Amino acid sequence: MEWFTDLFTMQFLTALASIVVIDLVLAGDNAIVIALAARNLPPHLQKKAIVWGTVGAVVVRSAMTIGVVWLLKIPGLMLVGGLALVWIAYKLLAEDGDGDEHGAGATTLFGAMKTIIIADAVMGVDNVLAVAGAAHGSFLLVVLGLLISIPIVVWGSGLVLKLMARFPAVIYAGAGVLAFTAAKMVSGEPLAKAFFEANPVALWGLYALIIGGVLGGGYLAKKRQAQAPEPAGN
Repeated sequence: MEWFTDLFTMQFLTALASIVVIDLVLAGDNAIVIALAARNLPPHLQKKAIVWGTVGAVVVRSAMTIGVVWLLKIPGLMLVGGLALVWIAYKLLAEDGDGDEHGAGATTLFGAMKTIIIADAVMGVDNVLAVAGAAHGSFLLVVLGLLISIPIVVWGSGLVLKLMARFPAVIYAGAGVLAFTAAKMVSGEPLAKAFFEANPVALWGLYALIIGGVLGGGYLAKKRQAQAPEPAGN
């Protein structure tokens, strides 16, 4: 029962509060990607996608936190994750319900959930490192912090979905935030971090290239879709 009494110590409560704050501060990206992935679903499936996608993401992130020490030894992890997020951000923006049912713009519950979990795992590296540091090796702290943050992420995703339905420009803003996160991951890769710190022009160029590429490419893709002739029989 020693672990139970530890739950009420100031050290435990302070660490838990730190983890909750970290999760909430970094939850904005998660709410955006969840809303983007679920926006093409029928209204009655959107809430299911948000809830189950969030739960799946929490499970994956908890597992990542357990293996954080091992993850830190993988060279190029942040770089690969950042580039993957660039593609996810582009696909979420470019596909507007006419893509493959398992793609980023999926119109099925399973497809949306898969996109949410994959994107969260890719984006979760920074979060995992921050939470692991605050938890000081306590998996219980990690899980409690994530569980507390779930309702906030679910609520935030629902709010972003409503904004997207009312103001379509929010979709571009959301994709821009994901692209910014991707650029941050790429520039934070240990193999390249020293270079970008010594060359601020290259750093700003990287951000401009990734954000501009995602938004510009997504805009052009949507424009081509709008101009494409309707399939025969429709």
